[in-house]
Amino acid sequence: MKKFQSVICALACALLFSMPVQAQVIEKKVAFIDLSKLFDSYEKTKEYDTVLEKNHKAYETAREDKLTKIQEATGKLALMKAEEKENLQAEIDTMKKALMEFDQAQRTDLAKQRDEKIREILLEIEKTVSDFAKKEKYDLILNDRVLIYGNETLDITDKVLTILNEAYKVKE
Repeated sequence: MKKFQSVICALACALLFSMPVQAQVIEKKVAFIDLSKLFDSYEKTKEYDTVLEKNHKAYETAREDKLTKIQEATGKLALMKAEEKENLQAEIDTMKKALMEFDQAQRTDLAKQRDEKIREILLEIEKTVSDFAKKEKYDLILNDRVLIYGNETLDITDKVLTILNEAYKVKE
C-alpha cells in the first residue's frame, strides 16, 4: 500500500511540475507560411520563369533548325548517285550526332539554370521569413508542407509575400 501511495504522490508531483512547462509552451508566438504560394507569387519567380521560358524557346528554335537540315539532307539521298550518297550519309550521321550532343548539353544547362534559380529564391524566402520572425518576435514559423492543420489567423504568407515583393522592387 505504501508503494501505491508513493507512486501516486510521484505522479502528482510530476503533474504539478509539468504544468508551468505547459503554460510556457502555450505562450509561444507561432505562425505558418504557404511556401508554394510564396514561391509562385513572388515577382522574382515570375521574372525568372519568363527568362527560362525565353531560353527554352531559343533552344527549341535552334533544335528545329538542326532537325530541318537533317531532314532536307535525308530527302536528297534518294536523288543522288551511290558515291555521293555515302558522303551525304556520313554528313547526316555527323549532324545527327551533333544534334544529340546539342540536346543533351542544352537540357542539362536549362535544368541547371532552373535548379539554381529555385535554390536562390528558396534561400531568399527562408532569409526573409527568418528576418520577419526575429523582427516580429515569433518563436516558431512552420512551412505548410509539414503542417496538417493551421488556423487561418496564424497564416503570415501574405505579410511575408509583401515584404519579398517590396524588397525585390527596391533591388531592381
